[in-house]
Amino acid sequence: MSDGKPYPLDHLVMPVADLAVARRRMSQLGFTVAADATHPFGTANACIFLADKTYLEPLVVADPAMAGAAIGDGNVFVTRDRLFRKTAEDGLSAIVALTPDAEMDHQAFLAADISGGRVLEFGRVMRLPDGAEMEARFRLAFATHPDVERLFLFGCQRLQPLPSDRGSLEAHANSVTGLKQVTLQADDPARFAGWFELVFGATSHHEGENIVIQTANRPIRIERKTNELLCARSIAFSVADLEVTAEVLAGNGVAYQRRPSGLSVMAAPGQGLSFEFEENDG
Repeated sequence: MSDGKPYPLDHLVMPVADLAVARRRMSQLGFTVAADATHPFGTANACIFLADKTYLEPLVVADPAMAGAAIGDGNVFVTRDRLFRKTAEDGLSAIVALTPDAEMDHQAFLAADISGGRVLEFGRVMRLPDGAEMEARFRLAFATHPDVERLFLFGCQRLQPLPSDRGSLEAHANSVTGLKQVTLQADDPARFAGWFELVFGATSHHEGENIVIQTANRPIRIERKTNELLCARSIAFSVADLEVTAEVLAGNGVAYQRRPSGLSVMAAPGQGLSFEFEENDG
């Protein structure tokens, strides 16, 4: 919960069944993928860092025994990951706000009766392209909705940030420069607006039957879909040159459709939801 100003969208947690499959798929889509990194509670990731300082976090259960022990110890991150995997292997499980104070957020979530559990603080080693290693440390505060198992929200405070100079990891062959929009689906979008507003300190507005939550950097759109509680539909990316994107996709054998707004790639193993590629505004 922000203090007057909305938080930016920081990253998206994307469970996958196999990290090698996800790495191969993301590389085929033209993304540069960081080295695998492990968490001290049984999960591992291979992140895609974008030039707008957002990122994607493909996530796998690397050590089931360690993950199970973490769940038994009340680790909300791993517990919610397991809930997602009950019904799907690949997809989007968490939308993350960048917060300066996760403890303050946690108290706000408790007061609003949306806390998912206790604050989680941890570190992990990140290996840079030049072979150097550094430890990044995070503090997370969780917010859940009582009716939703496949999606949760949390605030991420960077205690020891990831390196700010990630130029080689932020350069992508597909010319992607950043996130443009995250789109979800629900039978009653307005039902979830307050949840997102509280976590991001944001405002929302109606677009017909749909709801748009305006974070500090990127919108989150919830579209109405009958008989759908709440789940992710697509991620839209900004690209510098749409024809470069098309050439990379075609060259790597990735099927895509041209739409008025850009290019669309259907979900596939390692990519659990639709990706949309659209040219930068202006």
